[in-house]
Amino acid sequence: MAGKIPREFIDDLLARTDIVEIVDSRVRLKKAGKNYSACCPFHDEKTPSFTVSQDKQFYHCFGCGEHGNAISFLMDYDRLEFVEAIEELAKMHGLEVPREQGSGRFTSNKEKQQNESDFQLMEKVTRFFQHQLKHHAQGSKAVEYLKQRGLSGEIVKQWEIGYAPPDWDAVLKTFGTDNALRKQLLDLKLVNQNDNGKQYDFFRDRIMFPIRDKRGRVCGFGGRIMEGNGPKYLNSPETRIFHKGYELFGYYQTRQQRNLQRIMVVEGYMDVVALSQYGIQYATAALGTATTQDHMTMLMRGTQEIVCCYDGDRAGRDAAWRAVENALPALKDGVQLKFLFLPDGEDPDTMVRQIGQEAFEEMVARATPLSTFFFDALLKQHSVGTPEGKIALKSAAQPLIDQVAGEQQKLMLSEELSKHVGEYDRFKLDRDIRAANASPGSAAPRQQKNDGGNINKTRLSPISVMIRLLLEHPSLAAECSDSVQPEFLNGSGIAGLNVLQDVFSFCASHPQAKTAQVVENFREHPYSKSLGRLLVQEHFIDEADAQRVFRDCFARLLDWHFDSRIDQLLSKSRIQALSSDEKQELNMLMRERQSS
Repeated sequence: MAGKIPREFIDDLLARTDIVEIVDSRVRLKKAGKNYSACCPFHDEKTPSFTVSQDKQFYHCFGCGEHGNAISFLMDYDRLEFVEAIEELAKMHGLEVPREQGSGRFTSNKEKQQNESDFQLMEKVTRFFQHQLKHHAQGSKAVEYLKQRGLSGEIVKQWEIGYAPPDWDAVLKTFGTDNALRKQLLDLKLVNQNDNGKQYDFFRDRIMFPIRDKRGRVCGFGGRIMEGNGPKYLNSPETRIFHKGYELFGYYQTRQQRNLQRIMVVEGYMDVVALSQYGIQYATAALGTATTQDHMTMLMRGTQEIVCCYDGDRAGRDAAWRAVENALPALKDGVQLKFLFLPDGEDPDTMVRQIGQEAFEEMVARATPLSTFFFDALLKQHSVGTPEGKIALKSAAQPLIDQVAGEQQKLMLSEELSKHVGEYDRFKLDRDIRAANASPGSAAPRQQKNDGGNINKTRLSPISVMIRLLLEHPSLAAECSDSVQPEFLNGSGIAGLNVLQDVFSFCASHPQAKTAQVVENFREHPYSKSLGRLLVQEHFIDEADAQRVFRDCFARLLDWHFDSRIDQLLSKSRIQALSSDEKQELNMLMRERQSS
Protein backbone atom coordinates (compact mmCIF):
# COMPACT_ATOMS: atom_id res chain seq x y z
CA MET A 1 0.00 0.00 0.00
CA ALA A 2 1.43 3.35 -1.04
CA GLY A 3 2.11 6.14 1.42
CA LYS A 4 -0.35 8.93 2.11
CA ILE A 5 -0.58 11.81 -0.37
CA PRO A 6 0.53 15.04 1.33
CA ARG A 7 -2.27 17.53 2.01
CA GLU A 8 -0.10 20.34 0.63
CA PHE A 9 0.09 18.57 -2.74
CA ILE A 10 -3.68 18.16 -2.90
CA ASP A 11 -4.20 21.85 -2.10
CA ASP A 12 -1.65 22.84 -4.74
CA LEU A 13 -3.27 20.52 -7.28
CA LEU A 14 -6.66 22.14 -6.71
CA ALA A 15 -5.09 25.60 -6.98
CA ARG A 16 -3.69 24.63 -10.42
CA THR A 17 -6.96 23.11 -11.63
CA ASP A 18 -9.82 24.97 -13.28
CA ILE A 19 -13.00 23.04 -12.50
CA VAL A 20 -14.73 24.63 -15.50
CA GLU A 21 -12.17 22.99 -17.80
CA ILE A 22 -12.60 19.62 -16.05
CA VAL A 23 -16.40 19.66 -16.20
CA ASP A 24 -16.66 21.19 -19.68
CA SER A 25 -14.53 18.41 -21.16
CA ARG A 26 -17.22 15.95 -20.04
CA VAL A 27 -20.42 18.03 -19.88
CA ARG A 28 -20.94 20.94 -22.25
CA LEU A 29 -21.24 24.09 -20.13
CA LYS A 30 -22.87 27.42 -21.00
CA LYS A 31 -21.97 30.77 -19.51
CA ALA A 32 -24.65 32.02 -17.09
CA GLY A 33 -23.62 35.31 -15.49
CA LYS A 34 -20.58 34.74 -13.27
CA ASN A 35 -21.09 30.98 -13.36
CA TYR A 36 -21.61 28.19 -15.88
CA SER A 37 -24.59 25.88 -16.19
CA ALA A 38 -25.68 22.62 -17.81
CA CYS A 39 -28.18 19.82 -17.42
CA CYS A 40 -27.00 17.76 -14.47
CA PRO A 41 -24.89 14.72 -15.41
CA PHE A 42 -25.96 12.93 -12.22
CA HIS A 43 -29.73 12.81 -12.81
CA ASP A 44 -32.15 13.18 -15.71
CA GLU A 45 -33.50 16.68 -16.26
CA LYS A 46 -34.62 18.90 -19.13
CA THR A 47 -34.01 22.29 -17.54
CA PRO A 48 -30.40 23.02 -16.44
CA SER A 49 -29.97 23.12 -12.68
CA PHE A 50 -26.28 22.18 -12.55
CA THR A 51 -24.04 25.18 -11.79
CA VAL A 52 -20.25 25.47 -11.82
CA SER A 53 -18.56 28.41 -10.09
CA GLN A 54 -15.15 29.37 -11.45
CA ASP A 55 -14.54 31.74 -8.52
CA LYS A 56 -15.22 29.11 -5.87
CA GLN A 57 -14.00 26.16 -7.98
CA PHE A 58 -17.14 24.35 -6.89
CA TYR A 59 -20.16 22.73 -8.58
CA HIS A 60 -23.70 22.19 -7.34
CA CYS A 61 -26.95 20.78 -8.70
CA PHE A 62 -30.07 22.42 -7.35
CA GLY A 63 -32.08 19.45 -8.56
CA CYS A 64 -30.40 16.43 -6.96
CA GLY A 65 -28.04 18.15 -4.51
CA GLU A 66 -24.77 16.76 -5.88
CA HIS A 67 -21.88 19.13 -5.19
CA GLY A 68 -18.12 19.25 -4.73
CA ASN A 69 -14.79 20.29 -6.23
CA ALA A 70 -12.74 18.97 -9.15
CA ILE A 71 -11.70 15.87 -7.22
CA SER A 72 -15.29 15.08 -6.26
CA PHE A 73 -16.42 15.53 -9.86
CA LEU A 74 -13.89 13.04 -11.19
CA MET A 75 -14.84 10.58 -8.45
CA ASP A 76 -18.56 10.88 -9.19
CA TYR A 77 -18.51 11.30 -12.97
CA ASP A 78 -15.59 9.05 -13.94
CA ARG A 79 -16.33 6.71 -11.02
CA LEU A 80 -12.77 6.92 -9.69
CA GLU A 81 -11.50 6.29 -6.20
CA PHE A 82 -10.07 9.30 -4.34
CA VAL A 83 -6.43 8.41 -5.05
CA GLU A 84 -7.25 7.64 -8.70
CA ALA A 85 -8.86 11.07 -9.06
CA ILE A 86 -5.75 12.72 -7.60
CA GLU A 87 -3.54 10.76 -10.01
CA GLU A 88 -5.76 11.74 -12.94
CA LEU A 89 -5.54 15.45 -12.07
CA ALA A 90 -1.78 15.20 -11.51
CA LYS A 91 -1.35 13.53 -14.89
CA MET A 92 -3.23 16.41 -16.56
CA HIS A 93 -0.76 18.86 -15.03
CA GLY A 94 2.29 16.71 -15.75
CA LEU A 95 2.96 16.14 -12.04
CA GLU A 96 4.10 13.10 -10.09
CA VAL A 97 2.00 12.28 -7.06
CA PRO A 98 4.28 12.35 -4.01
CA ARG A 99 3.83 9.98 -1.09
CA GLU A 100 4.66 10.48 2.54
CA GLN A 101 6.98 7.90 4.04
CA GLY A 102 6.05 6.42 7.37
CA SER A 103 2.33 6.06 6.59
CA GLY A 104 2.79 3.17 4.20
CA ARG A 105 5.17 1.74 1.64
CA PHE A 106 6.74 4.45 -0.48
CA THR A 107 6.22 4.01 -4.22
CA SER A 108 9.47 4.73 -6.08
CA ASN A 109 9.77 6.04 -9.62
CA LYS A 110 11.12 2.64 -10.62
CA GLU A 111 7.99 0.94 -9.32
CA LYS A 112 5.78 3.45 -11.14
CA GLN A 113 7.66 2.82 -14.38
CA GLN A 114 7.28 -0.91 -13.87
CA ASN A 115 3.56 -0.44 -13.31
CA GLU A 116 3.19 1.53 -16.54
CA SER A 117 5.24 -1.05 -18.45
CA ASP A 118 3.05 -3.86 -17.12
CA PHE A 119 -0.15 -2.24 -18.33
CA GLN A 120 1.40 -1.43 -21.70
CA LEU A 121 2.41 -5.06 -22.15
CA MET A 122 -1.07 -6.30 -21.18
CA GLU A 123 -2.57 -3.96 -23.78
CA LYS A 124 -0.23 -5.33 -26.45
CA VAL A 125 -1.14 -8.91 -25.56
CA THR A 126 -4.84 -7.98 -25.83
CA ARG A 127 -4.24 -6.77 -29.39
CA PHE A 128 -2.24 -9.94 -30.11
CA PHE A 129 -5.15 -12.18 -29.05
CA GLN A 130 -7.55 -10.11 -31.16
CA HIS A 131 -5.25 -10.49 -34.16
CA GLN A 132 -5.01 -14.27 -33.65
CA LEU A 133 -8.80 -14.57 -33.73
CA LYS A 134 -8.79 -13.27 -37.29
CA HIS A 135 -5.50 -14.52 -38.65
CA HIS A 136 -4.34 -17.69 -36.86
CA ALA A 137 -4.90 -20.98 -38.67
CA GLN A 138 -7.14 -22.14 -35.81
CA GLY A 139 -8.86 -18.80 -35.49
CA SER A 140 -11.76 -19.86 -37.71
CA LYS A 141 -12.64 -22.50 -35.11
CA ALA A 142 -12.87 -19.80 -32.45
CA VAL A 143 -14.93 -17.54 -34.75
CA GLU A 144 -17.34 -20.39 -35.43
CA TYR A 145 -17.69 -21.05 -31.70
CA LEU A 146 -18.57 -17.40 -31.07
CA LYS A 147 -21.14 -17.48 -33.85
CA GLN A 148 -22.70 -20.60 -32.35
CA ARG A 149 -22.97 -18.74 -29.06
CA GLY A 150 -24.93 -16.08 -30.91
CA LEU A 151 -22.35 -13.29 -30.69
CA SER A 152 -22.16 -10.78 -33.52
CA GLY A 153 -18.91 -9.51 -34.97
CA GLU A 154 -19.75 -6.06 -33.59
CA ILE A 155 -20.13 -7.32 -30.03
CA VAL A 156 -16.93 -9.38 -30.29
CA LYS A 157 -15.09 -6.24 -31.35
CA GLN A 158 -16.74 -4.13 -28.64
CA TRP A 159 -15.55 -6.51 -25.89
CA GLU A 160 -12.12 -6.97 -27.54
CA ILE A 161 -12.58 -10.74 -27.51
CA GLY A 162 -9.59 -12.63 -28.86
CA TYR A 163 -8.11 -16.09 -29.25
CA ALA A 164 -5.11 -17.68 -27.54
CA PRO A 165 -3.57 -20.08 -30.08
CA PRO A 166 -2.94 -23.73 -29.16
CA ASP A 167 0.81 -23.22 -29.62
CA TRP A 168 2.89 -23.69 -26.49
CA ASP A 169 4.84 -20.47 -26.94
CA ALA A 170 2.89 -18.02 -29.14
CA VAL A 171 2.92 -15.22 -26.54
CA LEU A 172 6.41 -16.15 -25.33
CA LYS A 173 7.95 -15.96 -28.82
CA THR A 174 6.11 -12.74 -29.72
CA PHE A 175 6.85 -10.73 -26.58
CA GLY A 176 9.70 -12.52 -24.74
CA THR A 177 12.49 -11.16 -26.92
CA ASP A 178 14.98 -10.74 -24.05
CA ASN A 179 15.47 -11.96 -20.49
CA ALA A 180 13.83 -8.91 -18.91
CA LEU A 181 10.69 -9.29 -21.01
CA ARG A 182 10.51 -13.02 -20.35
CA LYS A 183 10.66 -12.30 -16.62
CA GLN A 184 7.92 -9.71 -16.98
CA LEU A 185 5.75 -12.25 -18.82
CA LEU A 186 6.33 -14.70 -15.97
CA ASP A 187 5.53 -12.06 -13.35
CA LEU A 188 2.27 -11.18 -15.10
CA LYS A 189 1.44 -14.91 -15.38
CA LEU A 190 1.12 -14.73 -19.14
CA VAL A 191 3.83 -17.42 -19.21
CA ASN A 192 4.45 -20.36 -16.88
CA GLN A 193 7.67 -22.19 -16.05
CA ASN A 194 7.87 -25.86 -15.02
CA ASP A 195 10.33 -27.49 -12.63
CA ASN A 196 12.74 -28.14 -15.48
CA GLY A 197 12.88 -24.45 -16.35
CA LYS A 198 10.83 -24.82 -19.54
CA GLN A 199 8.64 -21.82 -20.24
CA TYR A 200 5.26 -21.95 -22.01
CA ASP A 201 2.12 -19.83 -22.51
CA PHE A 202 -0.38 -19.80 -19.66
CA PHE A 203 -3.42 -19.45 -21.99
CA ARG A 204 -3.69 -21.86 -24.92
CA ASP A 205 -6.57 -22.62 -27.30
CA ARG A 206 -9.10 -20.47 -25.47
CA ILE A 207 -11.46 -17.60 -26.22
CA MET A 208 -9.87 -14.63 -24.47
CA PHE A 209 -11.66 -11.88 -22.56
CA PRO A 210 -9.49 -8.93 -21.42
CA ILE A 211 -10.31 -7.71 -17.90
CA ARG A 212 -10.08 -3.96 -17.47
CA ASP A 213 -9.68 -2.30 -14.08
CA LYS A 214 -11.64 0.75 -12.90
CA ARG A 215 -9.36 3.02 -14.91
CA GLY A 216 -9.78 1.04 -18.10
CA ARG A 217 -6.36 -0.68 -18.07
CA VAL A 218 -6.08 -4.37 -18.96
CA CYS A 219 -4.98 -6.03 -15.72
CA GLY A 220 -5.77 -9.69 -16.46
CA PHE A 221 -7.53 -12.15 -18.74
CA GLY A 222 -10.25 -14.75 -18.64
CA GLY A 223 -9.96 -17.68 -21.03
CA ARG A 224 -13.04 -19.74 -22.05
CA ILE A 225 -12.50 -23.31 -23.24
CA MET A 226 -14.32 -24.28 -26.43
CA GLU A 227 -14.18 -28.05 -26.15
CA GLY A 228 -12.35 -30.85 -24.37
CA ASN A 229 -11.29 -31.21 -20.76
CA GLY A 230 -10.06 -28.56 -18.36
CA PRO A 231 -11.74 -25.77 -16.41
CA LYS A 232 -14.47 -23.97 -18.37
CA TYR A 233 -12.93 -20.61 -17.44
CA LEU A 234 -9.27 -20.01 -16.68
CA ASN A 235 -8.49 -16.66 -15.05
CA SER A 236 -5.18 -14.87 -14.70
CA PRO A 237 -3.59 -15.76 -11.34
CA GLU A 238 -2.86 -13.02 -8.81
CA THR A 239 -0.12 -10.64 -9.94
CA ARG A 240 1.21 -7.25 -8.88
CA ILE A 241 -1.47 -5.55 -11.03
CA PHE A 242 -4.32 -8.10 -10.81
CA HIS A 243 -6.28 -9.07 -7.70
CA LYS A 244 -9.45 -11.08 -8.29
CA GLY A 245 -11.09 -9.93 -5.08
CA TYR A 246 -10.98 -6.30 -6.25
CA GLU A 247 -11.84 -6.56 -9.96
CA LEU A 248 -15.05 -7.33 -11.84
CA PHE A 249 -15.31 -8.23 -15.51
CA GLY A 250 -17.27 -5.59 -17.41
CA TYR A 251 -17.40 -3.10 -14.55
CA TYR A 252 -15.30 -0.53 -16.41
CA GLN A 253 -17.56 -0.78 -19.47
CA THR A 254 -20.70 -0.63 -17.33
CA ARG A 255 -19.72 2.51 -15.50
CA GLN A 256 -19.05 4.41 -18.71
CA GLN A 257 -22.80 4.95 -18.81
CA ARG A 258 -24.06 8.12 -17.20
CA ASN A 259 -26.92 8.11 -14.72
CA LEU A 260 -26.29 4.43 -14.05
CA GLN A 261 -29.33 3.32 -12.06
CA ARG A 262 -28.62 -0.39 -11.69
CA ILE A 263 -25.78 -2.91 -11.81
CA MET A 264 -26.40 -6.64 -12.16
CA VAL A 265 -23.81 -9.15 -10.95
CA VAL A 266 -23.77 -12.39 -12.95
CA GLU A 267 -21.52 -15.43 -12.83
CA GLY A 268 -19.91 -15.68 -16.29
CA TYR A 269 -18.06 -13.55 -18.83
CA MET A 270 -20.31 -14.80 -21.61
CA ASP A 271 -23.38 -13.71 -19.62
CA VAL A 272 -22.07 -10.14 -19.49
CA VAL A 273 -21.31 -10.09 -23.21
CA ALA A 274 -24.61 -11.72 -24.27
CA LEU A 275 -26.66 -9.33 -22.14
CA SER A 276 -24.90 -6.33 -23.65
CA GLN A 277 -25.77 -7.62 -27.14
CA TYR A 278 -29.41 -7.51 -26.09
CA GLY A 279 -29.13 -3.92 -24.86
CA ILE A 280 -28.61 -4.74 -21.19
CA GLN A 281 -25.47 -2.73 -20.55
CA TYR A 282 -25.28 -2.90 -16.76
CA ALA A 283 -24.01 -6.44 -16.10
CA THR A 284 -20.69 -7.36 -14.52
CA ALA A 285 -19.16 -10.63 -13.34
CA ALA A 286 -16.94 -11.79 -10.51
CA LEU A 287 -13.74 -13.47 -11.66
CA GLY A 288 -14.24 -17.05 -10.62
CA THR A 289 -14.68 -16.10 -6.96
CA ALA A 290 -17.58 -15.24 -4.70
CA THR A 291 -18.65 -11.59 -4.71
CA THR A 292 -16.37 -10.09 -2.05
CA GLN A 293 -16.92 -7.24 0.39
CA ASP A 294 -14.51 -5.12 -1.68
CA HIS A 295 -16.64 -5.85 -4.75
CA MET A 296 -19.78 -4.81 -2.90
CA THR A 297 -18.21 -1.62 -1.56
CA MET A 298 -17.12 -0.69 -5.08
CA LEU A 299 -20.55 -1.42 -6.55
CA MET A 300 -22.37 0.60 -3.90
CA ARG A 301 -20.31 3.65 -4.79
CA GLY A 302 -21.42 3.38 -8.40
CA THR A 303 -25.19 2.85 -8.32
CA GLN A 304 -28.36 2.85 -6.23
CA GLU A 305 -29.49 -0.68 -7.10
CA ILE A 306 -27.49 -3.92 -7.21
CA VAL A 307 -29.09 -7.11 -8.49
CA CYS A 308 -27.20 -10.37 -7.90
CA CYS A 309 -28.27 -12.97 -10.48
CA TYR A 310 -27.78 -16.67 -9.73
CA ASP A 311 -29.03 -20.09 -10.75
CA GLY A 312 -32.04 -21.18 -8.73
CA ASP A 313 -30.40 -24.39 -7.50
CA ARG A 314 -28.76 -25.02 -4.13
CA ALA A 315 -25.35 -23.85 -5.34
CA GLY A 316 -26.84 -20.60 -6.62
CA ARG A 317 -28.60 -19.89 -3.33
CA ASP A 318 -25.45 -20.70 -1.37
CA ALA A 319 -23.55 -18.23 -3.56
CA ALA A 320 -26.28 -15.64 -2.92
CA TRP A 321 -25.97 -16.11 0.83
CA ARG A 322 -22.20 -15.60 0.66
CA ALA A 323 -22.91 -12.40 -1.26
CA VAL A 324 -25.26 -11.29 1.54
CA GLU A 325 -22.62 -11.91 4.20
CA ASN A 326 -20.09 -9.89 2.22
CA ALA A 327 -22.56 -7.13 1.36
CA LEU A 328 -23.95 -6.35 4.83
CA PRO A 329 -20.84 -4.55 6.20
CA ALA A 330 -20.80 -2.38 3.07
CA LEU A 331 -24.56 -1.85 2.82
CA LYS A 332 -25.36 1.84 3.05
CA ASP A 333 -28.60 3.78 3.15
CA GLY A 334 -30.07 4.61 -0.25
CA VAL A 335 -28.81 1.42 -1.95
CA GLN A 336 -31.13 -1.45 -2.81
CA LEU A 337 -29.64 -4.94 -2.89
CA LYS A 338 -31.76 -7.56 -4.69
CA PHE A 339 -31.48 -11.19 -5.80
CA LEU A 340 -32.69 -12.77 -9.03
CA PHE A 341 -32.84 -16.57 -9.25
CA LEU A 342 -33.21 -18.07 -12.72
CA PRO A 343 -34.98 -21.36 -13.52
CA ASP A 344 -32.89 -24.52 -13.18
CA GLY A 345 -30.53 -25.03 -16.07
CA GLU A 346 -30.73 -21.42 -17.24
CA ASP A 347 -28.20 -18.62 -17.05
CA PRO A 348 -28.52 -14.98 -18.17
CA ASP A 349 -27.00 -15.83 -21.58
CA THR A 350 -29.59 -18.51 -22.43
CA MET A 351 -32.44 -16.73 -20.68
CA VAL A 352 -32.15 -13.43 -22.52
CA ARG A 353 -31.96 -15.27 -25.85
CA GLN A 354 -35.17 -17.15 -25.04
CA ILE A 355 -37.33 -14.30 -23.77
CA GLY A 356 -35.67 -11.14 -25.07
CA GLN A 357 -34.55 -7.90 -23.44
CA GLU A 358 -37.91 -6.56 -22.31
CA ALA A 359 -39.07 -9.73 -20.56
CA PHE A 360 -35.65 -10.27 -19.00
CA GLU A 361 -35.58 -6.75 -17.59
CA GLU A 362 -39.06 -7.28 -16.16
CA MET A 363 -37.61 -10.27 -14.28
CA VAL A 364 -34.78 -8.07 -13.03
CA ALA A 365 -37.25 -5.41 -11.87
CA ARG A 366 -39.11 -8.06 -9.85
CA ALA A 367 -35.94 -9.36 -8.17
CA THR A 368 -36.22 -10.38 -4.52
CA PRO A 369 -35.27 -7.61 -2.04
CA LEU A 370 -32.45 -8.28 0.41
CA SER A 371 -34.75 -8.36 3.45
CA THR A 372 -37.00 -11.00 1.87
CA PHE A 373 -34.15 -13.29 0.83
CA PHE A 374 -32.34 -12.74 4.14
CA PHE A 375 -35.22 -13.90 6.30
CA ASP A 376 -36.42 -16.59 3.86
CA ALA A 377 -33.00 -18.20 4.06
CA LEU A 378 -32.83 -18.02 7.86
CA LEU A 379 -36.42 -19.21 8.38
CA LYS A 380 -35.60 -22.37 6.46
CA GLN A 381 -33.01 -23.13 9.14
CA HIS A 382 -34.88 -21.95 12.24
CA SER A 383 -38.53 -22.60 13.07
CA VAL A 384 -40.16 -19.73 14.90
CA GLY A 385 -43.00 -21.93 16.10
CA THR A 386 -41.23 -22.39 19.43
CA PRO A 387 -39.49 -20.00 21.84
CA GLU A 388 -36.25 -21.89 21.24
CA GLY A 389 -36.60 -21.40 17.49
CA LYS A 390 -37.17 -17.67 17.91
CA ILE A 391 -34.06 -17.41 20.07
CA ALA A 392 -32.06 -19.35 17.48
CA LEU A 393 -33.30 -17.09 14.68
CA LYS A 394 -32.41 -13.95 16.63
CA SER A 395 -28.98 -15.35 17.52
CA ALA A 396 -28.27 -16.04 13.84
CA ALA A 397 -29.70 -12.81 12.42
CA GLN A 398 -28.74 -10.12 14.95
CA PRO A 399 -24.93 -10.37 14.56
CA LEU A 400 -25.34 -10.03 10.79
CA ILE A 401 -27.73 -7.08 11.10
CA ASP A 402 -25.35 -5.36 13.53
CA GLN A 403 -22.70 -5.28 10.77
CA VAL A 404 -24.87 -3.17 8.43
CA ALA A 405 -23.31 0.24 7.75
CA GLY A 406 -26.50 2.16 6.90
CA GLU A 407 -28.52 3.11 9.97
CA GLN A 408 -31.86 3.04 8.12
CA GLN A 409 -31.02 -0.31 6.51
CA LYS A 410 -30.09 -1.68 9.92
CA LEU A 411 -33.31 -0.32 11.44
CA MET A 412 -35.43 -1.87 8.67
CA LEU A 413 -33.86 -5.33 9.13
CA SER A 414 -34.15 -5.05 12.91
CA GLU A 415 -37.84 -4.22 12.57
CA GLU A 416 -38.40 -7.27 10.36
CA LEU A 417 -36.55 -9.46 12.85
CA SER A 418 -38.68 -8.17 15.70
CA LYS A 419 -41.83 -9.23 13.82
CA HIS A 420 -40.50 -12.76 13.26
CA VAL A 421 -39.51 -13.29 16.89
CA GLY A 422 -42.59 -11.68 18.47
CA GLU A 423 -40.87 -8.55 19.78
CA TYR A 424 -42.45 -5.94 17.50
CA ASP A 425 -44.26 -4.05 20.30
CA ARG A 426 -41.00 -3.74 22.22
CA PHE A 427 -39.22 -2.60 19.04
CA LYS A 428 -41.83 0.12 18.41
CA LEU A 429 -41.58 1.32 22.00
CA ASP A 430 -37.79 1.56 21.84
CA ARG A 431 -38.00 3.33 18.50
CA ASP A 432 -40.55 5.86 19.80
CA ILE A 433 -38.45 6.57 22.90
CA ARG A 434 -35.37 7.19 20.75
CA ALA A 435 -37.35 9.46 18.44
CA ALA A 436 -38.74 11.42 21.38
CA ASN A 437 -35.31 11.91 22.89
CA ALA A 438 -33.95 13.10 19.56
CA SER A 439 -36.79 15.53 18.79
CA PRO A 440 -36.14 19.31 18.97
CA GLY A 441 -38.77 19.76 21.70
CA SER A 442 -37.34 17.13 24.06
CA ALA A 443 -36.02 18.12 27.45
CA ALA A 444 -32.59 16.66 26.81
CA PRO A 445 -29.78 19.07 27.75
CA ARG A 446 -28.21 21.01 24.96
CA GLN A 447 -24.86 19.56 23.99
CA GLN A 448 -22.18 20.52 21.56
CA LYS A 449 -22.44 18.12 18.62
CA ASN A 450 -19.45 16.77 16.76
CA ASP A 451 -21.27 15.98 13.54
CA GLY A 452 -22.11 19.58 12.73
CA GLY A 453 -25.63 18.51 11.82
CA ASN A 454 -27.23 21.61 13.33
CA ILE A 455 -25.53 23.90 10.86
CA ASN A 456 -27.81 22.86 8.02
CA LYS A 457 -31.07 24.64 8.78
CA THR A 458 -33.11 26.53 6.23
CA ARG A 459 -33.01 29.65 8.43
CA LEU A 460 -29.33 29.99 9.10
CA SER A 461 -28.17 30.72 12.63
CA PRO A 462 -25.33 33.20 13.24
CA ILE A 463 -22.83 30.37 13.58
CA SER A 464 -24.05 28.84 10.31
CA VAL A 465 -23.81 32.19 8.54
CA MET A 466 -20.21 32.56 9.75
CA ILE A 467 -19.25 29.11 8.50
CA ARG A 468 -20.97 29.78 5.17
CA LEU A 469 -19.13 33.07 4.78
CA LEU A 470 -15.80 31.42 5.60
CA LEU A 471 -16.41 28.77 2.96
CA GLU A 472 -17.10 31.45 0.37
CA HIS A 473 -14.46 33.93 1.58
CA PRO A 474 -11.69 32.09 3.49
CA SER A 475 -9.72 35.34 3.84
CA LEU A 476 -12.31 36.63 6.35
CA ALA A 477 -10.63 34.67 9.15
CA ALA A 478 -7.41 36.68 8.79
CA GLU A 479 -9.14 39.96 7.97
CA CYS A 480 -11.34 39.85 11.10
CA SER A 481 -8.92 38.23 13.54
CA ASP A 482 -8.81 41.41 15.63
CA SER A 483 -12.47 41.14 16.68
CA VAL A 484 -13.49 37.57 15.82
CA GLN A 485 -11.88 34.89 17.98
CA PRO A 486 -14.09 31.79 18.24
CA GLU A 487 -12.06 30.36 21.15
CA PHE A 488 -13.71 32.99 23.37
CA LEU A 489 -16.90 30.92 23.05
CA ASN A 490 -15.39 27.76 24.55
CA GLY A 491 -17.72 26.21 27.09
CA SER A 492 -20.77 28.02 25.72
CA GLY A 493 -22.42 24.81 24.49
CA ILE A 494 -23.42 26.54 21.23
CA ALA A 495 -24.22 23.84 18.66
CA GLY A 496 -21.81 23.83 15.73
CA LEU A 497 -19.09 25.79 17.57
CA ASN A 498 -16.51 23.06 17.01
CA VAL A 499 -17.23 23.21 13.27
CA LEU A 500 -16.77 26.99 13.22
CA GLN A 501 -13.52 26.74 15.18
CA ASP A 502 -12.06 24.11 12.84
CA VAL A 503 -13.04 25.96 9.66
CA PHE A 504 -11.89 29.30 11.09
CA SER A 505 -8.54 27.81 12.11
CA PHE A 506 -7.92 26.37 8.64
CA CYS A 507 -8.92 29.59 6.88
CA ALA A 508 -6.78 31.72 9.21
CA SER A 509 -3.72 29.65 8.35
CA HIS A 510 -4.60 29.47 4.62
CA PRO A 511 -5.88 33.00 3.77
CA GLN A 512 -5.25 32.50 0.03
CA ALA A 513 -7.32 29.29 -0.13
CA LYS A 514 -10.27 28.90 -2.48
CA THR A 515 -13.60 27.36 -1.52
CA ALA A 516 -12.64 24.07 -3.19
CA GLN A 517 -9.51 23.76 -1.05
CA VAL A 518 -11.39 24.46 2.19
CA VAL A 519 -14.02 21.83 1.37
CA GLU A 520 -11.33 19.32 0.33
CA ASN A 521 -9.52 19.78 3.64
CA PHE A 522 -12.65 18.59 5.45
CA ARG A 523 -13.43 15.66 3.13
CA GLU A 524 -12.73 13.06 5.83
CA HIS A 525 -14.35 14.98 8.69
CA PRO A 526 -17.65 13.74 10.15
CA TYR A 527 -19.38 16.99 9.19
CA SER A 528 -18.06 17.27 5.61
CA LYS A 529 -21.49 16.60 4.09
CA SER A 530 -23.07 19.24 6.30
CA LEU A 531 -20.50 21.77 5.12
CA GLY A 532 -21.27 20.89 1.52
CA ARG A 533 -25.01 21.28 2.04
CA LEU A 534 -24.50 24.55 3.91
CA LEU A 535 -22.38 25.95 1.10
CA VAL A 536 -25.07 25.43 -1.51
CA GLN A 537 -27.94 26.90 0.53
CA GLU A 538 -29.20 30.17 -0.87
CA HIS A 539 -28.42 33.35 1.03
CA PHE A 540 -28.58 37.03 0.19
CA ILE A 541 -25.38 38.53 1.58
CA ASP A 542 -23.53 40.74 -0.88
CA GLU A 543 -19.79 40.27 -1.08
CA ALA A 544 -19.33 43.90 -0.01
CA ASP A 545 -21.25 43.20 3.22
CA ALA A 546 -19.55 39.89 4.02
CA GLN A 547 -17.05 41.26 6.55
CA ARG A 548 -19.65 43.36 8.39
CA VAL A 549 -22.09 40.45 8.61
CA PHE A 550 -19.31 38.13 9.76
CA ARG A 551 -18.38 40.46 12.64
CA ASP A 552 -22.03 41.09 13.56
CA CYS A 553 -22.74 37.37 13.76
CA PHE A 554 -19.81 36.84 16.10
CA ALA A 555 -21.00 39.74 18.27
CA ARG A 556 -24.41 38.03 18.56
CA LEU A 557 -22.73 34.78 19.55
CA LEU A 558 -20.79 36.62 22.25
CA ASP A 559 -24.06 38.12 23.55
CA TRP A 560 -25.59 34.64 23.69
CA HIS A 561 -22.53 33.34 25.48
CA PHE A 562 -22.55 36.18 28.04
CA ASP A 563 -26.32 35.89 28.65
CA SER A 564 -25.95 32.14 29.14
CA ARG A 565 -23.11 32.68 31.62
CA ILE A 566 -25.12 35.29 33.54
CA ASP A 567 -28.03 32.87 33.83
CA GLN A 568 -25.67 30.16 35.08
CA LEU A 569 -24.16 32.41 37.77
CA LEU A 570 -27.54 33.75 38.91
CA SER A 571 -28.93 30.22 39.17
CA LYS A 572 -25.92 29.13 41.19
CA SER A 573 -26.23 32.14 43.53
CA ARG A 574 -29.73 31.04 44.49
CA ILE A 575 -28.50 27.78 46.00
CA GLN A 576 -25.00 28.63 47.20
CA ALA A 577 -22.66 31.57 47.65
CA LEU A 578 -20.57 32.61 44.68
CA SER A 579 -16.81 32.82 44.95
CA SER A 580 -15.18 36.22 44.75
CA ASP A 581 -14.04 35.53 41.17
CA GLU A 582 -17.55 34.50 40.19
CA LYS A 583 -19.04 37.63 41.78
CA GLN A 584 -16.53 39.78 39.92
CA GLU A 585 -17.34 37.98 36.67
CA LEU A 586 -21.09 38.41 37.22
CA ASN A 587 -20.76 42.16 37.94
CA MET A 588 -18.65 42.64 34.81
CA LEU A 589 -21.13 40.73 32.65
CA MET A 590 -24.09 42.66 34.08
CA ARG A 591 -22.36 45.97 33.28
CA GLU A 592 -21.68 44.78 29.74
CA ARG A 593 -25.33 43.77 29.31
CA GLN A 594 -26.59 47.17 30.58
CA SER A 595 -24.23 49.14 28.36
CA SER A 596 -25.07 47.18 25.21
